[in-house]
Amino acid sequence: MNHTLCRLWGHTMTSQQALARLIEGVRKFQREVYPAQREVFHGLKHRQEPIAMFFTCADSRILPNVLLQTGPGEIFTERTPGNIVPKYSDHVGGVTASMEFAILALQVPLIIVCGHTDCGVVKALLEPERASGMPALQSWMRHSLPARERLLREPSDTSRSREDRLRRLTEYNVLTQLENLKTHPAVESSCARGDLVLEGWVYDIGDGSVWSTRDEAGRFEVLG
Repeated sequence: MNHTLCRLWGHTMTSQQALARLIEGVRKFQREVYPAQREVFHGLKHRQEPIAMFFTCADSRILPNVLLQTGPGEIFTERTPGNIVPKYSDHVGGVTASMEFAILALQVPLIIVCGHTDCGVVKALLEPERASGMPALQSWMRHSLPARERLLREPSDTSRSREDRLRRLTEYNVLTQLENLKTHPAVESSCARGDLVLEGWVYDIGDGSVWSTRDEAGRFEVLG
C-alpha cells in the first residue's frame, strides 16, 4: 500500500513519498517553528480567542493563515467542498456544531465565507457531468443549487465566456452560503442582536486578489 500511486487530477506520488514529505514538515515545525513561538503556543495550551470564523473550501490551494496573515489561535476555520454551508433544516451535522461552538462558546464577532477561483465544486455546478460517478459529491452540491439556478435565470449572453460565467457562479455560490448560514439558530440570533457580522469573499488564486461583499444584490468589490 505504501507504493500505491495517487493519480487524481494528474498528480503522481507514492503514498510512501507523501508520508515522508509530511513527516519532514513536522520535523521542521518542531525544529524551527515551535521553538521560535514557544511562548505563543504555551499561551494557547488551554484557551483560544479567535477573532473570526473563516469558512472556506477544502481545496489544497487555500491556506487561510497565509492569506489572512494570522497566527495560531487567531482564526477558527471550517472547510467543506465548495465552501458549502447546508441550511439548518437540511443538514444538522459537523458544520452546524462548528458554528455553534464558534459563536456561542468562542463568541466570534465575524464569519467570513470565502470562495475561490477554479473551484472544482463550482465547475461541477456549471457542468454537472464533472461530478459523474461521485454520488456523495452530487448530493452535497444540492446545497448550492440556488446559485446555479440564479445564474441560469440571467439573460442569455453569447458574448460571455465560460470563465465569466464560472466567476459569476463562484460569487453566487458565496451569496447562497451566506443565506444558508442565516438559517442556523445561533447565527440568526447573534446577527439579530448585532453581535455577529457575515461577509462573503472570493479569493483569486491566480493574482492574489480578494473580492468582498455584504451586498445581497451580488456586487463584489476588490478588498483593499
